[in-house]
Amino acid sequence: MAKYLDVHPVNPQSRLIRQAVEIVREGGLIAYPTDSCYALGAALGNQAAKDRIVALRHLDDKHHFTLMCADFAQLGQFVHVDNAVFRAVKASTPGSYTFILPATKEVPRRLLHPKKKTVGVRIPDHPVAQALLAELGEPLLSSTLLLPGQDEPMTDGWQIKDELDHVLDAVIDSGECGEVPTTVVDLSEGYAEIARYGAGDPSPFE
Repeated sequence: MAKYLDVHPVNPQSRLIRQAVEIVREGGLIAYPTDSCYALGAALGNQAAKDRIVALRHLDDKHHFTLMCADFAQLGQFVHVDNAVFRAVKASTPGSYTFILPATKEVPRRLLHPKKKTVGVRIPDHPVAQALLAELGEPLLSSTLLLPGQDEPMTDGWQIKDELDHVLDAVIDSGECGEVPTTVVDLSEGYAEIARYGAGDPSPFE
């Protein structure tokens, strides 16, 4: 049964954020709001939680998992950002973009795209997501909360609690969040290729 945490959208209560992070550290899987939509989140090295995300979303091995990062400095520890793409990424964060980039050795191999050795990274523009990342001190392994057969991601905390109570360990509800997934920009070859159009303005990368 998932713990339900009612968190203020602008000034997240530290006590509740600590509870959520403790659940993540103990191996749990949480649903949390971002500026694009709800995401599933787990500890970076948690293979069991990653498997739970794969099963919940019916993902294949070509799916790019996302590392939700607190800031650009943290992002730079986990992916290679060369000079050609540095400014574009820096100018677009925080925001509703996910960038596909070559991973550094800090990223567990099982999280990488099997052929490209890439991973998704993003910096959210949402107080609750940022509070979680600050308390955790490392990226959250994340994936959009989009269930099989559905065209749109889940955006309502109570609905998520109701439908996924048996498969999640916590749901963070802070009221309204984004309703559209991120724009995904693949920069792994040194140039921009838009893999998914979403909430972020694609024009800087077209």
